[in-house]
Amino acid sequence: MLKLNQIHDLPEALLEIKNSTDIHTVFDQPTLLFVEGKHKHPLFVSILLHANEDTGFLAIQQLLRKYSQPHHQLPRSMIIFFGNIEASKKGLRRLKGQPDYNRVWPGGDHPECEETRLMQNVVDVVAQHKPFASIDIHNNTGKNPHYGCINRLEPRFFKLAALFSRTVVFFETPKGVQSMAMAEYCPSITLECGQPHQPHGIKHAADYVETVLHLDDLDSHPVESKDIDIYQTVARVIVPRETTFSFTRQDVDIHFHPELEKLNFSELSGETVFAETRNNANLQALDEHEQDITDELFEVKNHQIILKKPLMPAMLTLDENIIRQDCLCYLMKRLALE
Repeated sequence: MLKLNQIHDLPEALLEIKNSTDIHTVFDQPTLLFVEGKHKHPLFVSILLHANEDTGFLAIQQLLRKYSQPHHQLPRSMIIFFGNIEASKKGLRRLKGQPDYNRVWPGGDHPECEETRLMQNVVDVVAQHKPFASIDIHNNTGKNPHYGCINRLEPRFFKLAALFSRTVVFFETPKGVQSMAMAEYCPSITLECGQPHQPHGIKHAADYVETVLHLDDLDSHPVESKDIDIYQTVARVIVPRETTFSFTRQDVDIHFHPELEKLNFSELSGETVFAETRNNANLQALDEHEQDITDELFEVKNHQIILKKPLMPAMLTLDENIIRQDCLCYLMKRLALE
C-alpha cells in the first residue's frame, strides 16, 4: 500500500547517499520533506516522478548540503516531494505495472488508483501552506537544450520560465502532470534539464532553484518578447502499438534514422523526412484533446513518412522503451508574446 511520508527533520543520510538509486535507504515511501526557511510561503519542488531522471535529486541534495551548514538558513521554506521511490531502486522511469507518476496528478483523466490518491494527498497538503511557486524537475532521454514548460500564458509563469531559459514550451496535454495541478495554486513550471547525470544540468537546476528561493515576488519586471521564445505543443507523436520500429534494423514497419534526435528544437520545413516505412505504416499524431490529426501532419510517400507542415520537434529520443511507454516526440509551433 502506498502512503505519503511527511518528514520535518532533514535526515543526515539524505545528504550522504551517492545516487538517487539509494533513496530507498532514506525514505521507504513517497515523501514530503519540509525544510524551514526565512520566508514562510514555501517553494514546492518535486523530483523523481520519473525515477531514472536524477538531476532533480542531485541538485536538491546539493542545495540541502549547502544550507545545512551552520549559519546558512534557506531564504525561503521548501517542501520537497520525492516521488517514485520503488522505481528509483532500479533506476527505471517506472516499474512494470505502475502508472507514470507524472500523469496521475489531479486534473488528469487516469482512472482512480493508489497513485492518483497519493498525488491528490500531496496537492492537498502543499496547498495548505500557500506555496510561492512550484518546480518539477525532469531530464530528457534525447538530446535537447534546457528549457522550461508552463501551462498558463500569464506574466508570473513567464517570469518563472525566463529565469531558467529563454526557450519556453506551453502545453495543455498530457493532462495529469504536476505543473498543471499546481498551477491552480501558484505559478508552476516543469524544468527539462537535458540528459541525466550531466554536471552542467545539475548545476543549472540547483542554481535556478536557489534563484527562485531568493525572490520576494514574481510580479515585478514583466518579461518582454525579446527575452523569451515561446512554443506551443500542437501534437504528441506516437508509434501505433501494432507497428514495429527500430533505429538500427530495417526489417520493421518504421525505420528511423539513428541521428533523428538531432532534429530537436530545429524549426523544420514541410517535406522533412521523419522515417522510412514499409507496408504504408505511419506515425500517429494526437492533438491536445487526444484527437487524431495524423492526416494534417504526416503523409506516406515513396516509402517515406514526411512532415507536411513547418513545425519544431522536442523530446525526440532514441530510447525505444520510452517511445513505447510515452511517445516519440512532441511537435510545436512558435507563439507571439503579447
